[in-house]
Amino acid sequence: MGEKMNDKIFNVFFREKPAMMLVNLKNGKGGMYASSLAKEIDCTYSHVVKILQEMEKSGLVNFEKQGRLKLLTLTKKGTEIAENIDNVRVSL
Repeated sequence: MGEKMNDKIFNVFFREKPAMMLVNLKNGKGGMYASSLAKEIDCTYSHVVKILQEMEKSGLVNFEKQGRLKLLTLTKKGTEIAENIDNVRVSL
């Protein structure tokens, strides 16, 4: 199966952008900012922030204020879920 077919079936099981946000945060070295995450997953900044706020409420991500910027990091629970999503994505 080609990568495009894998992406299609992956998107059947997971909403693409939120899933890829977690995977990109997991694979990023250290923390990341919402603006850079939005660029990586080709999504608007406002959409990314809205999803991240829901993820924060669910205990998946932390916002750490650094001056005027907010650094994003995964919680233990967020890391576990991101690893599981990534494993499913690779398996497909």
